[in-house]
Amino acid sequence: MFFNEEISIGNIKVGKGHKPFIVAEMSGNHNQSIERAYEIIDAAAEAGAHAVKLQTYTPDTITLNIKSEDFTIGESLELWKGKSLYELYGEAYTPWEWHKELFERCKEKGMLCFSSPFDHTAVDFLEELDVPAYKIASFECNDIPLIKKVARTGKPIIISTGMASVGEIDDAVNAVKSEGNKNLILLKCTSTYPADPADSNIKTISHLSKLFDVPVGLSDHTLGVGVPLSAIALGAVMIEKHFTLSRDDGGVDSAFSLEPHELRSLVVESERSWKSLGVVRYGHTNKEAPSLNLRRSLYVCKGLKKGEKLTPENLRSVRPALGVEPKFYEQLLDRTVNRDIEAGTPFKWEYLG
Repeated sequence: MFFNEEISIGNIKVGKGHKPFIVAEMSGNHNQSIERAYEIIDAAAEAGAHAVKLQTYTPDTITLNIKSEDFTIGESLELWKGKSLYELYGEAYTPWEWHKELFERCKEKGMLCFSSPFDHTAVDFLEELDVPAYKIASFECNDIPLIKKVARTGKPIIISTGMASVGEIDDAVNAVKSEGNKNLILLKCTSTYPADPADSNIKTISHLSKLFDVPVGLSDHTLGVGVPLSAIALGAVMIEKHFTLSRDDGGVDSAFSLEPHELRSLVVESERSWKSLGVVRYGHTNKEAPSLNLRRSLYVCKGLKKGEKLTPENLRSVRPALGVEPKFYEQLLDRTVNRDIEAGTPFKWEYLG
């Protein structure tokens, strides 16, 4: 395969042999307060997230300051309906002068910090901060020049595939490959806010991994943690969720963001989900061995005299498993015994006459 199965992002290894990489997406939930941004980082660290992700753009690097219909959000995105793109991104963007301090705060808290660049100047800026990885947002999945520029850095690149066709994903993957970058993760994503679990189609995760021979994760906009936990069972190696201190505080992305207790639950339960996958195995495990004796077997339930026949009244299948296996029950009925047997005795083959 061209791409690496295991990818190192900073000091964390990401891949099927490792517990899921949990990323808290800050996005615009800082509500233009750096103090709140610090609090979000602290809360993400407390919850056990492995990384915080930022978004690096300004309104002018992501769209045009024009209020025509083309640049106005319509009915399809109810959360932001009626705003111009320029207005929305003016509310949501993370000031570039904050980035270094936010990166340092993450480092102090033992977490990684990386970002989504939305144009070439953002990539140049983030390179100065020596980011450990880059994320390409779903809406930029078709921006091949941007993907190539990021790939040329040699850093791991994570591409979200919301709305993208197989052909468009193939274009993006080939753009990374053309620059010789072997560290690629694709993310299944549904680009609605919030997303309905019924629209998540996470069965795509395993198909996406086989189709492009890369590790695959999930960028999730549903409420709660049910969908990401299911995704891990389907092979997701990474989960990205928007994160806020409290949805009641408002903000451009707060409606579909996790709160601290929910993020903590995701961290704990995702590792449990991953550990439970194991291997294909039948029969008892070593830890189950002591329980074997608690299975069923055939016992004499009514005292027997020598020469007496075995009947449903004196032979039963019960716990524990110290006698003959129950599958021989019908074979034993009407056979005679060669000795007196007390009730409560596990039946043995040698008792037959």
